[in-house]
Amino acid sequence: MLGAIIGDIVGSRFEFNPTNNYNFQLFTSDCDFTDDTICTIAVAEALLNYKDYGNSMHKWCQRYPYPKGGYGGRFAKWVVSNNPMPYNSYGNGSAMRVSPVWWYFLAKDGKESYLCDLLLQQATYTALPTHNHTLGIAGAQVVVKAMHECYILRKCKPQFNKKDLYDALKRAMEPFDFTTITYGDVVNRFDETCQGTVPVALWIISKSTSFEDAIRRAISLGADADTLGAIVGSIAEVLWGIPEWIKCEALKYLPQEMKYVLFTFRKTLRELRKLSSIY
Repeated sequence: MLGAIIGDIVGSRFEFNPTNNYNFQLFTSDCDFTDDTICTIAVAEALLNYKDYGNSMHKWCQRYPYPKGGYGGRFAKWVVSNNPMPYNSYGNGSAMRVSPVWWYFLAKDGKESYLCDLLLQQATYTALPTHNHTLGIAGAQVVVKAMHECYILRKCKPQFNKKDLYDALKRAMEPFDFTTITYGDVVNRFDETCQGTVPVALWIISKSTSFEDAIRRAISLGADADTLGAIVGSIAEVLWGIPEWIKCEALKYLPQEMKYVLFTFRKTLRELRKLSSIY
């Protein structure tokens, strides 16, 4: 899930100041975490403490009412509401926050035949508090499906090629399609919907060769940089891992309570893997 947070932090300074420069500096004093990171941390804490996803997101977002870039209009109203209700959104917010689900349930139930169904179910639950539109739910589901397909690919074929990766991502894409996307279709196109962001994220992954390359491609597209970076980072972490220096730099931008959730989440995953190997 750190991949999502890194993509968010790196992309944060370009959300309203887009770039097409692939060779931009990854981390500067203008970078910060945004609502993408806050919601991702909230989903992770909900998993750790067996809490409701919506309640956890509501609590964390109220704790950080003015993140870099702010909150989207309807989501901002949801944050300040005393009785937050879903509002049928199909925005890309459901896709950028879902990555902890895959990490947690892979560690907990990784050998079970029902894992894929469980991932889709839990992805749905993370979307429902706000993004209960069919496409909003699908955005979250496609991201966990892509993470899982990439995990299987890397596990079964460590030296995978572009076609292997393309095929894995294509299996994850229903009901969206990334196979007909061209650079000209999406460059400098700001689209905050699931259907306008998730296919682009998978298209970027299909063209990439490393975690850093994927993040650079996402940000330099000149689109919704932080959220596209978060979605791409979620999947790229599974495929290629994250260079240690990038991890260290990103953590500098997070407050202590967020780092505590990250470290606790990682420790919990290790413990769950040990238990699943015993049984």
